[in-house]
Amino acid sequence: MSQTTTLASLQTSAVAKASDAPMSLLTGAGFEQIQRVAKALSASTLVPVQYRAFAEVKEYGKVVGHTPNGAGLPNCIVALNMAQRMGADPLMVMQNLYVIEGRPSWSSQFIIASINSCGRFSPLRFDLSEPGKAEEIEYSTTFWKDGKKVTEKRKAKIHHRTCTAWVIEKETGDRLDGPTVSMQMAIDEGWLTKNGSKWLTMPEVMLRYRAASLLGRLYAPELLMGLQTVEELNDYIEPRDTDIQGEATPVHVDDLRDREPEPPAVVDVEEEAEVPEGVNTETGEIVEPSAQQQGAGDDEGLNFE
Repeated sequence: MSQTTTLASLQTSAVAKASDAPMSLLTGAGFEQIQRVAKALSASTLVPVQYRAFAEVKEYGKVVGHTPNGAGLPNCIVALNMAQRMGADPLMVMQNLYVIEGRPSWSSQFIIASINSCGRFSPLRFDLSEPGKAEEIEYSTTFWKDGKKVTEKRKAKIHHRTCTAWVIEKETGDRLDGPTVSMQMAIDEGWLTKNGSKWLTMPEVMLRYRAASLLGRLYAPELLMGLQTVEELNDYIEPRDTDIQGEATPVHVDDLRDREPEPPAVVDVEEEAEVPEGVNTETGEIVEPSAQQQGAGDDEGLNFE
């Protein structure tokens, strides 16, 4: 017997097919689907605060109310799109994706876990050198005291060490070494003396985190999707503009805050260029020498003696 088809069953199947459309930012049905998922996630308290549809209002450490967060739903949509492109769980991406100064960044633990679980390499390992000579450095720290911003000079003693992250590529069996990170590099780049830096309190962990990030950026950039780690963005922010040579110059976050505009560069007036012979300075035309001048010039080059 043939099964009868009713209008209600057709409408139900049509709705089911439309709701099963894959999430996408480029199709109408896919965008509606990703919005539905993002709306459900933004209403949860298990996601970080930048993805929630509401923000907590606190007074003296206690939550006294909530205010709408207009960026929560769009942030969820972006995180879902990144999770779909990476083939990762959306909640895992949202819990390890941080936004600092308007720029997304991964946690270092997520990068290490991605390298270990991608299947291309052996588990990540580190070569950490023994503590070297001690050096006392002086740095400045800024904090608030009695409602005023206070800058204080402090001293700290560090031990010079180096760290190199490495993996074994399973396809070739070769050992891949990342760039070596050292405490001297942290001093030269300004990471160690930055206000609130963790390089002073946990240098061994920061050495490993930075070494893992550099190795991942070299040998597995598709896992990072061009994003930096949260520790790197806390140390400095790369500018969007480039200098004259086209190379990006690192800019510290502290230099970007409360910075007065620089005065315009003074352009030196070039000296007046010498006018070659035979050129009219008023019209710019080339004046051909007369026959008498040509003959005189020819005679100068001849010696009749």
